[in-house]
Amino acid sequence: MCKKENVCGDFCGRQSIAVNMAVKKTATYREIMSDLQAGKFMPVYILMGEEAYYIDKISDYIAENALKPEERDFNQSVVFGTDVTSGQIVDLARQFPMLADRQVVIVKEAQNIKNWERLEIYVEKPVQTTVLVICYKNGTIDRRKKIITNAASKGVVFDSKKKWDNELPVFIKEYVNAKGATIDDKSVSLLSDHIGNDLSRMSSEIDKLLLCLSEDARSITSDLVAEKIGVSKDFNGFELRSAIINKDIYKANRIVEYFKGNPKAESVYILIPTLFSYFQNLLIAYYAPQPKTSRDIANWLGMKSEWGVGDYITGMRKYSANKVVDIITKLRETDAKSKGLDNPNTLIGDLLTELIFFIMH
Repeated sequence: MCKKENVCGDFCGRQSIAVNMAVKKTATYREIMSDLQAGKFMPVYILMGEEAYYIDKISDYIAENALKPEERDFNQSVVFGTDVTSGQIVDLARQFPMLADRQVVIVKEAQNIKNWERLEIYVEKPVQTTVLVICYKNGTIDRRKKIITNAASKGVVFDSKKKWDNELPVFIKEYVNAKGATIDDKSVSLLSDHIGNDLSRMSSEIDKLLLCLSEDARSITSDLVAEKIGVSKDFNGFELRSAIINKDIYKANRIVEYFKGNPKAESVYILIPTLFSYFQNLLIAYYAPQPKTSRDIANWLGMKSEWGVGDYITGMRKYSANKVVDIITKLRETDAKSKGLDNPNTLIGDLLTELIFFIMH
């Protein structure tokens, strides 16, 4: 059973990108891309899930690399689920390539397809010279359906799940490093707190920052994030979280008052999940086996690196386990009230003030 279910009763989902291939049973996004980059194209790809970013990355790569530029006019078709039936998709997929080794058929917004019967039959025996890519966003196809079981044995079934908040720092750092740049820890937290786990928007904002860097100074700083993304360098969710972790009451109150006077600066709907995630993990950290080294705590929390572990070590010094349980309960209560439940007239800013007072005392 998941540790978070043991400790908090909350479901702990990890991003598990499940891929079933004729040879490989499971693979990560990187392994899929590695196969594509090696020129290994399968006859069927079902790309589905809540996280559109990885679906787009895979389908875009296939569109740009499965065929040579001069082959695409006659051998690549891009259709949308709202405009075609499953029968029309199958008719396209059954065609043979013209002056090329393969053809590519990409179906976008496949969640809008009304009837899957013809596609289910096609996937049982797909044409080997066709690469059929079905992009199903904002949900998943029932894995008990024949189209999934058939695609799993004939090609690739990819389930792209939203990243959890504690996975965002690794994604940001890896994305920036892959672009030949670096980013400091504060900037990482500013981006993850302000943008959240919308990876498409996150990558777009990072690209915007990268364009501002010179060839000689390839480092994203908090000053650059504050200037280009519109986040205050001193009054933001990262600084509030830091003040709470260190029990800096004066600093925390200053930031809260700034938020109350500048409602657009930071949303309580972003702050509460951020704080909840921290205190939830802090409670789990208390149950880490001895000795509680940084590496031990990182492994216990399922963190890919030791980045941020110091916050949990500090938190265990500042807050007792019983207090953390009370804080989690208060965060749930405040979240409900911020959405209008059992709250006839208390303003959002006042709810935040009350919450921070409760946490810090």
